[in-house]
Amino acid sequence: MKIRPAVSRDLPAIGRLGALLVRTHHDFDPDRFIAATPKTEHGYASFLGTQLDKPNIVILAAEQDGEVIGYVYAGVEGPDYMSLRGPAGILYDIVVDPANRGQGVGRMLLDATLAAFKTRGCPQIVLSTAEQNETAQRLFARAGFRRTMIEMTRELDGDAP
Repeated sequence: MKIRPAVSRDLPAIGRLGALLVRTHHDFDPDRFIAATPKTEHGYASFLGTQLDKPNIVILAAEQDGEVIGYVYAGVEGPDYMSLRGPAGILYDIVVDPANRGQGVGRMLLDATLAAFKTRGCPQIVLSTAEQNETAQRLFARAGFRRTMIEMTRELDGDAP
């Protein structure tokens, strides 16, 4: 198994994993997260394809026996007053195929992302994870991440409690 920069031939597999990410989050909370559609796989792959050559973007693929089994999508961002933070590396997505979970793939992807951010001079790394995704939260905590924000959501289609 190896972690390497993603290339265009990886996009169909990354699109499949991206659609899995969308479905998983929608299953966690369908009122908060968008639903996958028949076009999600292609749309996700197409979008990430536009990101491959951007200097502030990190897209890594976990490959085993010639097959992409996981990926990371991350970026280097400047100060963000909406988030009340300075420059940082932002981890947008980290996904491992369910058949390959529990084998250290996620940690290898995370470590490679942290190394990429370190070489780019990022002073900190920020990420968000779904409240229900306890497995991911344990991975991030073991890698030294701490809780700093809590997102709260309320739909406006009903009466206030």
